[in-house]
Amino acid sequence: MKEFLKYTLATIVGILLVGLIIGIFSLLTLSGLASMSSTTEPIDDNSVMVVNLEGTLDERTIDNPFSELMGDGSESLGLNDLLTAVKSAKENDKIKGIYLKVGSFNGGNPALLQELRDALVDFKTSGKFIMSYADNYGLGSYYLCSTADSLLINPEGMLELVGMASQVMYYKGLLEKVGVKMQVFKVGTYKSAVEPYILDDMSEANREQITVFENEIWGEMLDDICKSRKIKKEDLEALINEGIVFKATKEYKKNKLVDKLVFADQVDDVIANLIKSDDNKDGKYNEAKVSTVANNANNEPKSMSGDIVAVYYASGEIVQDEETNSFSFDDEQIVGSKVCEELLELANDDDVKAVVLRVNSPGGSAYASEQIWHQVMNIKAKKPIIVSMSGLAASGGYYISCAADWIVAEPTTITGSIGIFGMFPDASELIQDKLGLNIATVKTNEYADFGGYYRSMNDGEKELLQNYINRGYELFTKRCADGRGIPQDSIKVIGEGRVWTGLHAKQIGLVDQLGSLDDAIAVAKKKAKIEECTIKSYPTQKSFFEQIMDKTSSKSMTKTALKENLGEYYDVVRMLQSVKEKDRIQAAMPFAIKFNL
Repeated sequence: MKEFLKYTLATIVGILLVGLIIGIFSLLTLSGLASMSSTTEPIDDNSVMVVNLEGTLDERTIDNPFSELMGDGSESLGLNDLLTAVKSAKENDKIKGIYLKVGSFNGGNPALLQELRDALVDFKTSGKFIMSYADNYGLGSYYLCSTADSLLINPEGMLELVGMASQVMYYKGLLEKVGVKMQVFKVGTYKSAVEPYILDDMSEANREQITVFENEIWGEMLDDICKSRKIKKEDLEALINEGIVFKATKEYKKNKLVDKLVFADQVDDVIANLIKSDDNKDGKYNEAKVSTVANNANNEPKSMSGDIVAVYYASGEIVQDEETNSFSFDDEQIVGSKVCEELLELANDDDVKAVVLRVNSPGGSAYASEQIWHQVMNIKAKKPIIVSMSGLAASGGYYISCAADWIVAEPTTITGSIGIFGMFPDASELIQDKLGLNIATVKTNEYADFGGYYRSMNDGEKELLQNYINRGYELFTKRCADGRGIPQDSIKVIGEGRVWTGLHAKQIGLVDQLGSLDDAIAVAKKKAKIEECTIKSYPTQKSFFEQIMDKTSSKSMTKTALKENLGEYYDVVRMLQSVKEKDRIQAAMPFAIKFNL
């Protein structure tokens, strides 16, 4: 027995020691990766900046701690680093051109694509080249790559120019099957966020607004493509309607949609020919990563003035407190309680001379939107605050924007949607008829069980709630009227929950200027009466080790498992879960937009 215990104890100690050694080794390895990711590599002469168009174009770069080890091709692209890199590459004599290398690119919202595309067009004013290659171009990647001087495609590739489409999923039939109906209260003819829960098909009002903004966005994209490719707009439209996507690649070249048909292993020769010069007769070149170019630019000496223009990124759905269920984990959120604290700090920081609020949000909690609006007003009382609208600044996203000194939006930004709604599920049929359950209630006051999912609301409750929604709409439209200097009655006319593009929003006075984040920063500097300053981004992004903890948390793993097992039904279940979790009174987009870019 003693020998058994001795060997057993030795085995346990051995396992613990091995585990400790592996843990220390892993920590050292991850520390090495962290230090490597923060190291600035030099840029060599005769470099070409390679932009790998993989994954999704997002507002800010989100580093995946495991991407270096696992080769995770789904890593998102951050517009912030891409814009910094393109601008730096334009001025850096060591960089001779840009290579847009298209892989499994999922696109992004139109405004983000437009801002990056404009930066690429500006890059070309330096006289340097842009070249692109893809086995297959989607609409988003082609929109970006149409800026290229030399646009290449695989001889057996595909150019997926088919137009734009927006889809809205309706849940009424599903809810009826399980015995649930939604009790809906809203203000605004076009406030159609509630439609999927109470209708089987799109209302005429919703179809009208989608048709208008979709055609405006598509028109912008076509204009840009045709200008770069020197094609008439009507000719391109005709080709798309004839099904150019299914034709041979030689037809793409014949119609000036691409320049060359080459295989992937021939791309180097094309770049070599573009980079040949008297000093570089063989066309040899070095590759520079976007991260390397961006890091070099970010590490350049900062302004000695001490003045700061703060760029605060407000991205995601607006919630009052952070939602941490398995369906919301890892999704971007504008957490009202946290954002208010951080905006207050910026208001009280004397070194911050102006604030640019970068908004990319479909809206959300009406209460949280009001709290953030208050902090915007607090900043406005002390220093200039400018809004830069990204892809979305709608409903609550517009609520938190309307008080700014100046609003800048991209032509393809989705904004407006001034309206409020509330949704309360009634699951009495499910509980009583389908499950055979009965819920008895004892209450002290008339409205103690208000909003209970186990019964329908009575007429008195419905009237009280609709009046509450009406008061919220009055407050929302007043905030917009005061912020924009437009009579409240006029705001109500262009409100009604209707969605507008940035192009249209400027015409009706909801935004002041069409332009990019850089344009908004320029306005902020002018209003603050400063020239030299440091541009500083907020909020601070998570550290390397914080990201590792997030990626390996039980909630993250649960979300991954749910996605894999639910497949196409994941979004449906996620949507139903969100109704339960969200504030019942919402200033949110009238529908979830899903562009096929």
